[in-house]
Amino acid sequence: MDSTRERDTDLFDRDRSDSADAGNGDGGSGGSGDDWDGGAAADGGSRRREKKRNRKVLVAALVLLLVPVLAVGGYLAWLNHIVTNNVKQELLLPDAGADSQPTDKNGNVVVQPTGTGTNYLIIGNDAGPDRVGARSDVMVLVHVPDDHSRVTLIHFPRDLYVSIPGKGKNKLNAAYAFGGGPLLVKTMQNMLGIRIDHVAMLGFEGFKAMTDAVGGVDVDVEEPSKDDGYDFNVGTMHMTGDMALAFVRERKQLSEGDISRGRRQLAFIKALMLKTLNKDVLLNPVRLSQFIDAATKNLTVDQKLDVGTMRSEALAMRDLRGNDIRFITAPFTGFGMTAQGASIDIVDEVKMADLGEAIRTDSLNSYK
Repeated sequence: MDSTRERDTDLFDRDRSDSADAGNGDGGSGGSGDDWDGGAAADGGSRRREKKRNRKVLVAALVLLLVPVLAVGGYLAWLNHIVTNNVKQELLLPDAGADSQPTDKNGNVVVQPTGTGTNYLIIGNDAGPDRVGARSDVMVLVHVPDDHSRVTLIHFPRDLYVSIPGKGKNKLNAAYAFGGGPLLVKTMQNMLGIRIDHVAMLGFEGFKAMTDAVGGVDVDVEEPSKDDGYDFNVGTMHMTGDMALAFVRERKQLSEGDISRGRRQLAFIKALMLKTLNKDVLLNPVRLSQFIDAATKNLTVDQKLDVGTMRSEALAMRDLRGNDIRFITAPFTGFGMTAQGASIDIVDEVKMADLGEAIRTDSLNSYK
């Protein structure tokens, strides 16, 4: 062991010493410098030089392998830093306790089965620098099964006439105006008989910034309209952030008003999801970091949703394709007016109960 260690540690010195001896005409056997120590000694020197070269190749290979690993690690750390700094947490879920559980019309808690996926409520707020107000303009419930094989997005029209705990009957988006995220969550949980696990709130300006960060999105236009100088024609259109914002805000020119606008919003969300999950974004460090920065600058999440959960959920859904994303509009029977003259959407109670059961039992694939 000692002699081997000596040969290894003195490898370069021995090569220099041997070379000096080889250059001496009085070599050990009196032969020429080329065969200074006979065949066996020459073979030994050759093996030592080969070993030295192999060590250098190994070091070089390790360096080449470590550089990208360290670069990726640093990049992921930077993305984590962006998300951690940008995302805000607020009390958007009801406080833990019996009052946070979904109840039926008789006030009985609706038992929730386990292993049936996760429910996220996305709240879109159109308030901005020149648009004040506390009402939620977009309410989309996202159901993700445990195996993350598909995603169902359910649009709830803001004018659905529902029972709001402690406030009587009113439009769905009034729940947010009365009591913020917690009261909206309670209202929707009771209406459907389900548990909402997490809430994310995003301003419309955030949608605009995300669209530009990924280089625009291709959106399917169902109905034509003219908004803010843009002509929207039936078919697939490539939209920038400003164009997309005008597209999802319009409702007065559409055939079913807010219902049609909801379908537009879902079409846009789908286009943005597919573009984000595309390799041109996921494998482009600059574009991906720009998108994550834009997505999280205007993002507020509930008090229980941490960055680690957000990251693992995003990674688990990286293989989703267009056919894996389904869109549903919450069921209603038609339109009406309140005693005060406000326009409302009348809830289809039977189908809403069916929708709630499908979400609760993770059987949305069979829901129609």
